[in-house]
Amino acid sequence: MKLLLFSDLHLDTAFNWAGSRAGQARRRGIREVLRRICALAADSGVDALCCGGDLFEHDRLSPDTGEFLRDCFASLDPLPVLLAPGNHDWYGGASPYHLTEWSPNVTVFASASLSPVALADGFTVWGGAHLAPAGTGNFLERFAVDRAGVNVALFHGSERGGLAWQGSDKFPHAPFDADEVARCGLAHALVGHYHKPQAAPFHTYPGNPDPLAFGEEGSRGPVLASFDGDGSVCREWFDVSASSMTDVEVDVNGATHSGQVRAALEAALAPLKGMVRATLRGELRPEVPVVPADLETVAPWLEALVVRADKVAPTYEIDRIAEEQTARGQFVRDVSRAAALDPDERRRVLLTGLRAFDGSADLWVE
Repeated sequence: MKLLLFSDLHLDTAFNWAGSRAGQARRRGIREVLRRICALAADSGVDALCCGGDLFEHDRLSPDTGEFLRDCFASLDPLPVLLAPGNHDWYGGASPYHLTEWSPNVTVFASASLSPVALADGFTVWGGAHLAPAGTGNFLERFAVDRAGVNVALFHGSERGGLAWQGSDKFPHAPFDADEVARCGLAHALVGHYHKPQAAPFHTYPGNPDPLAFGEEGSRGPVLASFDGDGSVCREWFDVSASSMTDVEVDVNGATHSGQVRAALEAALAPLKGMVRATLRGELRPEVPVVPADLETVAPWLEALVVRADKVAPTYEIDRIAEEQTARGQFVRDVSRAAALDPDERRRVLLTGLRAFDGSADLWVE
């Protein structure tokens, strides 16, 4: 039995940081990813296409996107499509899951308790739904398989052991423990919510198939889960991404004017495409202006550019400042004469203090 699992597509995500044009491009890209997933399901000879939730953004889904979803899944008929709503696409009376006239091959799980769909004699998928954007409990807590054969769960939830390495933005929706899967009589759990892929002995997270934020690195996407008769599983991931989101650091150390900063940024961006987040790094004299908003026009060929300057630090002419008859000058003289400080510690104390004199909110010195 072969199942193609995906989750966390997040159709109609706002992408407010990207601007109108780039946001539209990203939303079109995510639609293209769903088309690729459906084509992969059709071409791979799977027995069902499964979604582990967060297929779309409940409060933002447009009627056009709802019709797009209906059409995509109808194109696979009679291949079964199993949809387990998550916290972002939760099931309710006003949900597109409830209001859409789905084709006969589509099953939308609509209960907070796991319910069965028999895909074949001796193979059952148990699915559940979030019925609200928060507060969904553990699907496995009071669940037990009531039939023989291979039983697999499909839901949107947080395996407690993986929460820490998924990032601080991941709230523990529908939390469960990995050992609960086998204890319930399940062979495996196919789960959405975590954006980093995970192939654990008894559960699988496919990861979001197209990047939604900077820093989402590494292979991720739909996973082909092939089950043997004893419930053991073999997994293969596929890259169906349509978008590129790249992080790059740009060394601007020692630039003497803003034109040099701009030139260094442009050179670093020249080979890149898609969406880029550029982090400037280095020490500059305080009079060299670095305005991220002004620099975000430097690469018009990119879909979007986000510039960060939080790793740019001011550098100072220490000897000249030491001659000033000011509180700042006295501070430099006192630190320079402090015998207890080694050279590196002296440098950090001087830079931290001078940034404080300049009113900087960032006093961290590496």
